[in-house]
Amino acid sequence: MKMGSRRTDCLSRPLSNFFEKLGSTVGSYPLYFFVIPILITAFLSGGFVFLKDREDNDLERQFTPKKGPSKATRAFVRENFPYNTSMFSENRLYDKGNFASLIAVSKNNNILESSDFEDIVRLNKKILDISVDKKGLGFSQVCAKANGKCFSNIILELIDGNKTGITYPEHNHGSELVFLGSALGGVVTDANSTIQRAQALKLYYYLTSQESEAEASKLWLREFKALLSDEMDRKNIEVSYYTSKSKQEEIDSHTIDGFPLFLITYACAISFSVISCLRSDHVRNKMWVAVFGVLTSGLAVISSFGLLLYIGVPFVITVANSPFLILGIGLNNMFIMVSDWQHSHVNDPVPKRMGHTYKEAVMSITITALTDVPKFFIGVMSDFPSVQSFCLYTATSIIFCYIYTITFFGAFMALNGRREASNRHWLTCMKVPSEKLVNQTEMYNICCVGGSYDKLTGAEKKQPVSNFFKDYYGPCLMKPWVKGIVVLVYLAYLATSVFGCFHIQQGIELYDLAADDSHVTKFIIKDRKYFYDYGPSVMVIVKGNLAYWDKDKRSQLQACIEDFKELHFIDRDVYTSWLDSYLSYGQEKHLNLDDKNVFLSNLPPFFDLYPYFKQDVNQTGDAIHASRFFIQTVNITKASEEIEMLKILKSTVGRCQAASLLVYNHEFIYFDQYDVVVKSTIKNVGVITAVMFVVSLLLIPNPVCSLLVTCSIGSVTAGVNGFMALWNITLDSISMIVFTICIGFTVDFSAHMSYAFVSSEKPRPKDKAVDALSSLGYPIVQGALSTVLGVSVLSMSEFHTFRTFFKIFFLVMFIGMVHGLVFMPVFLSAGTCCADKDEKQEDDLKSSKF
Repeated sequence: MKMGSRRTDCLSRPLSNFFEKLGSTVGSYPLYFFVIPILITAFLSGGFVFLKDREDNDLERQFTPKKGPSKATRAFVRENFPYNTSMFSENRLYDKGNFASLIAVSKNNNILESSDFEDIVRLNKKILDISVDKKGLGFSQVCAKANGKCFSNIILELIDGNKTGITYPEHNHGSELVFLGSALGGVVTDANSTIQRAQALKLYYYLTSQESEAEASKLWLREFKALLSDEMDRKNIEVSYYTSKSKQEEIDSHTIDGFPLFLITYACAISFSVISCLRSDHVRNKMWVAVFGVLTSGLAVISSFGLLLYIGVPFVITVANSPFLILGIGLNNMFIMVSDWQHSHVNDPVPKRMGHTYKEAVMSITITALTDVPKFFIGVMSDFPSVQSFCLYTATSIIFCYIYTITFFGAFMALNGRREASNRHWLTCMKVPSEKLVNQTEMYNICCVGGSYDKLTGAEKKQPVSNFFKDYYGPCLMKPWVKGIVVLVYLAYLATSVFGCFHIQQGIELYDLAADDSHVTKFIIKDRKYFYDYGPSVMVIVKGNLAYWDKDKRSQLQACIEDFKELHFIDRDVYTSWLDSYLSYGQEKHLNLDDKNVFLSNLPPFFDLYPYFKQDVNQTGDAIHASRFFIQTVNITKASEEIEMLKILKSTVGRCQAASLLVYNHEFIYFDQYDVVVKSTIKNVGVITAVMFVVSLLLIPNPVCSLLVTCSIGSVTAGVNGFMALWNITLDSISMIVFTICIGFTVDFSAHMSYAFVSSEKPRPKDKAVDALSSLGYPIVQGALSTVLGVSVLSMSEFHTFRTFFKIFFLVMFIGMVHGLVFMPVFLSAGTCCADKDEKQEDDLKSSKF
């Protein structure tokens, strides 16, 4: 063979021979290979008893990086600024706290009108009167307290006492300055910052964080939720509610919602597979083969999930996407097996036909399995526990799917082959004539005749679609002018993909983890709409000892704080600083705070006067180990702006030379994921590419083809990324999981096509391409369409997670199919043609020397 010196079949040849013997063994003893997987699945399915115990959807633990920098910052804040439960302060929380909240939106566009406000007052009274037991335990017993009183919504006092003279965003109430940015939304003010009207009002009901009241607080939140679910649409206001437990409860209640969708998907996949495998020949009909092909994927999912549930692997909501992927892989394997079976000689014994089928088909699906499994096991080292669980479940499922395909499904193919060899009807298993009988009715000849085959090749008659690829599509695609058009189309595709890659957005909205009609979604959408003017309050933490009494050091620190105030998303006028207040206090008392002893000795009376500030300074003896200030973010309207905000804040921290600074808000724990997402995605694609190159180099006996298969990964990656941006799919922890798994899957088409191309015995590259398309064109279309059809059920899901899975999976399947059926045949024929020419020149040169 001309390409002999370039072939790398030292591993593929013995493996092909092994699979041929395995196929012959399965064909000889099919019952063993059929029954044993069923028994294994029956045993492992017992693991589903532990499903409830294994569910773990803790938002922070599963969906944030294990070693996120904000977690380390939180640990520092917790250690240096512990809570003072008797002096509750919302801004000083280092976690989300324990609370209930509601947003009231005026139907008359002004929440300050008497009728609207009276509605809110009545609702607030009902909330404060909530009782959680027979003893009358209510809000006053479980509330977070400051100075012995429940932390209250001062906005209600302000509006009740003075509806026309309230300034925004800060208002002087008695001796203190009250920030209203998080309490009023849709505010219109006059030139003096006095509120003219407001569209929405937000109330918070903070509960104690003490362990002794934890159960009572939980009961109170439950009663709050029950009350508010009946109060959402009042006469003058529209109410949305939320609690600190809402998001977690929402995810926990929908962990296994994907299973009904999975059943619908299976029904769709079976239906399409059966239809695509129907034959007019009642002996060669592959309907039952299609059914058992889909069933193979189901057994693989049950076995793998059951096994991992047995051994205690956490079951996260992201794992619910795994069965859809396994279904796609299983269907793809099935159609390739059926295609190679149909190319075998019908008069050969079943073991020989199975050997022929396994030699080609199992070798092809082994290549994809060997790339998928290592990729997912590498994913187990991810920074996201949810990704770890998903990868472990998926990798195990792929292994079971591979094993069951060559045992359970192969065994059924052998049993079905025996039926065909006996010329028995696909439904009744009765022997039927292979030719139409003159003495029988037309209906009998239509329904009870079968077993014909191609007398020239000895193989089953090809489907019209397969003939289309062989006689029309393949030859047309190999014409030089068509190849030129394909190259131009590919360049346009690549340009569009690269353009999209530079415009993809990062970030996930919190409501993306909840159902569309959930109270969580409604609340957060209104929060974004009416209260976007003011974002989270950010702690600026001074880490380590600093001589605050040193005027130069103090000036340098204040210059750093001034840098924060200059940022476009910071309101410089809304700022809380114990140091500035202390300096003002010193001026009033005529103290020389540049003296260390004076500075330290006057701190206690200052803290007695302003007790909240005591929580902002960690002092031991004559050293201040840490302190903190607060800045207020503004105009944070979407997740991408939150990412940019955190990035700029950290950059500003890095520029400060006066002290070691940290920035923190409890929401930053979730923002950390975005930096990790990009790095993880790049790392995963790199790993997939490397694994794919090594495996294809070892198992595809042509280095040029191996290189083209590897390059297709980069091409598909660019395409999926680019079109994700054009389809408004953001890059976040969820889409990263889906994107990574799908990228590995889409290479299957290119790998199958390349292996079929190299295995073809045709002499010329363009003939090899046509032969590969004839063999695999229809199976690739079947696999892609059946999977997309099944997964399309997810597009109707009320969950962002499942809709994102559908969108990315659709992109992957479509782009992968186009690569397998259009781009790869053209590039394979061109690339190997050049290789053949080079080799021919080398051969001619050698011949001339002799």
